Amino acid sequence: MRDAYHEELDSIGEGLVEMARLVGSAIGRATTSMLDADLKLAETVIAADQKVDDLQHDLEARAIALLARQQPVATDLRIVVTSLRMSADLERSGDLAQHVAKLTRLRFPQSAVPHDLHATILEMGQLAQRLMAKAAEVIITKDVDLALQLEQDDDEMDLLHRTLFQHLMDDRWQHGIETAVDVTLLGRYYERFADHAVSVAKRVVYLVTGEHADEIQQASPVEGA
Repeated sequence: MRDAYHEELDSIGEGLVEMARLVGSAIGRATTSMLDADLKLAETVIAADQKVDDLQHDLEARAIALLARQQPVATDLRIVVTSLRMSADLERSGDLAQHVAKLTRLRFPQSAVPHDLHATILEMGQLAQRLMAKAAEVIITKDVDLALQLEQDDDEMDLLHRTLFQHLMDDRWQHGIETAVDVTLLGRYYERFADHAVSVAKRVVYLVTGEHADEIQQASPVEGA
């Protein structure tokens, strides 16, 4: 019985890793669809979000069943409760990737991104994908130090987000209000995606240590912070 119980706990972790990998791939493909005005690719991203939703619902059902049957305590209880919260973060990340793809569809056959911002949006998309890949690694390894690094990595996304707004506020902006709105939304989608990756990593810190990441960082700041 206990072996089956721990196998189920492990399978919940595996489901989280699969969700993280799916949404990481989704944000990368959504970014490509946006910059290339690739409607076919955008539609695959939009459709694929259903798999992420299904995984989240399945994981949630299994976690709740474990709570009811096994009444876990201490570390095991943290695993189950934290997994539920991580699955919610990952599901929302998938939604954000889908939003990017839907903007591709909305503006097709044009690109929503002006050519002079392509490099910035590409960098934001690549960074979002890297952050989620690192979050998946944190789920697998339970590496607290790596998890704490994600918040520093997220500073790069914040800087890129500010760069977008500098372009929008520049007197030389000539792309119109509609494009300004599109770019503003895109910046928000990428920023929130990165925030969810950081949130997943922070939840792993709590799972492993029983302490919140912010408390650990205040007690022992990460080098370079």
